[in-house]
Amino acid sequence: MKRIILKKMNKRRIKGGHPWIYKNEISNAENVDPGEIVQVFNSSNQYIGKGYYNPYSLISVRLLTRSNVEINESFFHNKIQKAYDFRKRFLKDSNSMRVVFGESDGLPGLVIDKFNNYLVVQFNTLGINCFKREVISSLIKIFSPDGIYEKSDSETLKKEHLEKKIEWLYKNGPELIKFNMNGINFLADTKGQKTGFFLDQRDNALNLSKYAKGKNLFDIFSYTGNFSFHMLKGGAKGCVLVDSSTRALEVAREIYSLNHFSGKIEFVQDNAFNFLRNNSDEEIDCIVIDPPAMTKSSYSRGKAIKGYKDLYISALKLLKKDSLFAASSCTQLIKEELWKELIHEAFYDAKKEGKEIINGGQPVDHPILSSVYETHYLKFKAFNID
Repeated sequence: MKRIILKKMNKRRIKGGHPWIYKNEISNAENVDPGEIVQVFNSSNQYIGKGYYNPYSLISVRLLTRSNVEINESFFHNKIQKAYDFRKRFLKDSNSMRVVFGESDGLPGLVIDKFNNYLVVQFNTLGINCFKREVISSLIKIFSPDGIYEKSDSETLKKEHLEKKIEWLYKNGPELIKFNMNGINFLADTKGQKTGFFLDQRDNALNLSKYAKGKNLFDIFSYTGNFSFHMLKGGAKGCVLVDSSTRALEVAREIYSLNHFSGKIEFVQDNAFNFLRNNSDEEIDCIVIDPPAMTKSSYSRGKAIKGYKDLYISALKLLKKDSLFAASSCTQLIKEELWKELIHEAFYDAKKEGKEIINGGQPVDHPILSSVYETHYLKFKAFNID
């Protein structure tokens, strides 16, 4: 097996368990093929671990193990089984979960979501893509699924020199996969965003629904209505779902029909910024803002900061006393302390004051690894307007 030698440096990050090795940290990587498994040694020839190599990526090596074990189907089977067993310990009465969350489960580049008895997978790096056969074979043995759907469509695939792949890899299944979460019937859209549904908001939506009774909601960036349907189940009077996607709102209508909610509902296709600036409703006493990642590059970080603040100010100006304001950020480049500052500044600029009632984040099926701060991305807070 070919070897990668690191430069002479004291990298606490790597010693502490972080799996990424950047191109400028490597001293020697001669004759290594893209995607190939390599052994990594420090400058003193001490063994660090095994991982896959990609010369096209700034992150040239992603470590899979610190042990000197063979990387084969058995290796992936054991890793996936361990990740699934962990979820089952903490997630009860649910047939949906994120089974594998990349680095958090020691499988960089791999995402596996389970919706009922279907699996949706993403191979986001060249290295993990080279082991697609082993991963799929392991999934069949562990889950005996009704179907496995690949939805590798991230823009970051270009940096890995990979093409997008969207297809059924094992058996076939429906375009909309029905599953249950928190007692609500949902649909994962195989033609939609990411894996088809944002399972990471499972706890935040449930916790907010505890304050739903009698509320009228603006669900901004609603996608297929996760927050709205949790609020309706919790006793909300009505919800207005606002999203720019025709497809997302069509799926939301299907979900609404599946559940026979009694609350009123309205579907509005609009730009979130325009909607908040141009709409006021005296009956609205709850607003949820859950946008997609506002930036994935440090170059546009300033624009993202301004975008968050503009959204929050516009929303807060619409809310009266005893209303609820909930905000979420999945932008990993916006750290929690900065995000909290943006919220407080928005309250000040909108001439409102709020008392925090929920401080949320990622659920157990999206675990934050202590050695990899990049696995922490989701922030959520809810306030009562005082």
